[in-house]
Amino acid sequence: VQLQASGGGTVQAGGSLRLSCTVTGGAVSDFVLAWFRQAPGKEREFVAGIRRYNDRTYSADSVKGRFTISKDNARNVFYLQMDNLKPEDTAVYYCAADQGVILSSLRLWTQYDYSGQGTQVTVSS
Repeated sequence: VQLQASGGGTVQAGGSLRLSCTVTGGAVSDFVLAWFRQAPGKEREFVAGIRRYNDRTYSADSVKGRFTISKDNARNVFYLQMDNLKPEDTAVYYCAADQGVILSSLRLWTQYDYSGQGTQVTVSS
């Protein structure tokens, strides 16, 4: 299974970006899917996730109401729509997938078997 993240870039505060993660070698419908980010000098943190069977979504408090995770089973892609971006959202964003992550571990990067290479998001003030 391989994941390829794309869609990063530079945007002004208040702007929007949509990240995409293309999955090959497996079906997105078979995985728990998530986005993480890592800012310089900081640990990698959970941003948003979507569960495997019921498609219920979860997001970090810092992005709630601004970021939305979704998936397209037909295209085998999942997304992170980011609106009202803030300078503190600047980071490298990573997509991740795993078949067996349980709810209590959804926010733990180490629980995901598959991840993409990361895409840079820079928000200027």
